[in-house]
Amino acid sequence: MQIRLEMIDRPRKGYSILELMACVMSRTLIDGTTVGTGAGSAVARAACRLAQLTHAPNLNYLAGGSGAVNPLLDPLVASSCDYTNYICESVVTMSDVIGSIPTGTTDLFFCGGLQVDRYGNVNLSVIGDYNKPRLRGPGSAALPLMTGARHFIIFMTDHSPRSFVEKVDFRTAPGFLEGGESWRAAKAQGLIKGEGPLLVLSPLAVLDFEEESKTMRLLSVHPGKTVEEVMAATGFSLIVPENVPETSPPSPEELKHLRSFDADGILI
Repeated sequence: MQIRLEMIDRPRKGYSILELMACVMSRTLIDGTTVGTGAGSAVARAACRLAQLTHAPNLNYLAGGSGAVNPLLDPLVASSCDYTNYICESVVTMSDVIGSIPTGTTDLFFCGGLQVDRYGNVNLSVIGDYNKPRLRGPGSAALPLMTGARHFIIFMTDHSPRSFVEKVDFRTAPGFLEGGESWRAAKAQGLIKGEGPLLVLSPLAVLDFEEESKTMRLLSVHPGKTVEEVMAATGFSLIVPENVPETSPPSPEELKHLRSFDADGILI
């Protein structure tokens, strides 16, 4: 059933946390670049479409799972495997989608996970022992190839000590490995082509990585959240600058464009 916007109960502060995350992701995207998203990443696909409607009209993005190139997202749906994604410019095979990452033709990829550690390694495979896991996740798909993308952005729908961990139970997507020294050694050997994770977005904050150690660093806290709250929800010691700004909230223009194709309130 198609739901009219006026039927949706919007959050009291005027936007949802997923809308905020989509706007922050969108602002990172550069006109003329190529971006890849995963099968279940509605927030990332919304960010790509929002960028096309605002500051990056020449952005190209691949909706992994369907192979759709620049789907209109009218309306936005939860999965990129949904047939509505084929309202798009073209369709490529899944082998082409996955193959575009290690070849360096993908400038940026959005990556979700069950766990992320201090160096941006992502686990989307298992929680617990690999042979006897407590939870088995969706699996790797193209995530092991993330080192071929110029950059990738990690987005987490949960920010707690069980998802932001000291060390991931399984390294599905390599981030900065064991830190700056090990990552630079691997890059010198030609094992890594890209520049690693660029940002981590969560319901609490935006984080990046310190240049030398490649340790996760707090970049901004979302409106209504505090530095102390983020630190308590993280299972390892973050690098915390002396002054941590507040994440810029969605602008009226961003929300207008975002909600123009999110008629069913997927991001609410």
